[in-house]
Amino acid sequence: MTTKAATSATPDRPAPGKAAGGDAARTAQLRAANINPRTGLATDYLNHFNEAIMLLEMVPEMPECAEDFLAWQPLSYAEHFTASNFRARDLAISAYNSADPKIRAEFDNITSAMTSILTAVGDAMRKVTQDKTRATLADQATGWVKPLVMLAGGIINGDREADVDYIMTH
Repeated sequence: MTTKAATSATPDRPAPGKAAGGDAARTAQLRAANINPRTGLATDYLNHFNEAIMLLEMVPEMPECAEDFLAWQPLSYAEHFTASNFRARDLAISAYNSADPKIRAEFDNITSAMTSILTAVGDAMRKVTQDKTRATLADQATGWVKPLVMLAGGIINGDREADVDYIMTH
């Protein structure tokens, strides 16, 4: 995964939903593209991780799916949108780059943790030959990554506290 330098909001570069003069058109544009105007983040990026989770969930019943999971490659937020067919990919990248640095750092820390887990599990799966061992690794990884996807979704949607409370009680 590559790290791209991101620019923060400045007086001449307003935050995603806080365009100069309270630009309602910018907020509407972000909403129409399924980008949260308050955070500047889009849930579409989580599809990248949900794909890996889906493949991992299939490994215990269909061991051949491990090979599909092993083909999964980590992508940064910008890389994901650049490679996607997301209709507003340039807007998504721009909004991410303009997002509040604290929100973006919290989000990036969680997505980095998910990437680290999935990469480590992939490395471990490449070293083992037993389907049962791969199934165990897949189950463990799924249990670790799913709550992080929920937490990342909470950050994207601006409701982190509710998601943290839910994760801690379940």
